[in-house]
Amino acid sequence: MLSRDAINAYCKSLPQSTYVVQWGNSDVWKVGGKVYAVGGWADGENAVSFKVTDLGFEVLSDMPGIRSAPYLASRGMKWVQVYGDHGLPEDELKAHIKASYEMIIAKLTRKLRADLNLG
Repeated sequence: MLSRDAINAYCKSLPQSTYVVQWGNSDVWKVGGKVYAVGGWADGENAVSFKVTDLGFEVLSDMPGIRSAPYLASRGMKWVQVYGDHGLPEDELKAHIKASYEMIIAKLTRKLRADLNLG
């Protein structure tokens, strides 16, 4: 599992990402004002939550070190949380965070994507 600092550095590297601290000291990453990743602590362990596809939600939720994201998944959103040392390898975790980022960009208006130079 990537460290909190490594997750933040990766999210910062994605074009037009913005960062705020919200919800009790969580690292919240957004693009176009919409959340794509939330980093912080879960039961004293490093954790990161991100949006996934319906299939990704089904598959990832059954893996060790991954669960439905607290609060977000309970509201019907397809988000998972990777926590502790049993989650995804670093390259897979980065790929899932990037996919979440891209899913959020796809939902932005055409005008906002153009204003942000995101296609």
